[in-house]
Amino acid sequence: HVQLVESGGGSVQAGGSLRLSCAASGYTYSRYCMAWFRQTPGKEREAVAVLRTYGTTVYAESVKGRFTISQDNAENTLYLQMNSLKPEDTAMYYCAANGGACVFPVRERNFAYWGQGTQVTVS
Repeated sequence: HVQLVESGGGSVQAGGSLRLSCAASGYTYSRYCMAWFRQTPGKEREAVAVLRTYGTTVYAESVKGRFTISQDNAENTLYLQMNSLKPEDTAMYYCAANGGACVFPVRERNFAYWGQGTQVTVS
């Protein structure tokens, strides 16, 4: 049973930084697609960063150059380093995972496993 648990959200002033963590357990796929999504009230969940099996990354244009997705295999943890935060980055952030290759364009429906979300507020 795959479980994803996010942490690291909070409130920060514009220009500040936060690092989100997503601890994964029960994950036994040899190939996988992992991602960070975010969602604001009344809007669809959007992918902001994707990590593919062999380490390649893809970012939404709105966060490119500011956000970095990475993983620590030893700790089974996915990270999202967020720098130069803007008020428009305010959202609930979710980590997501799926076995197999990433499907592009990345959509919520392509992921089977989700964390509970962590709120990021930028003022």
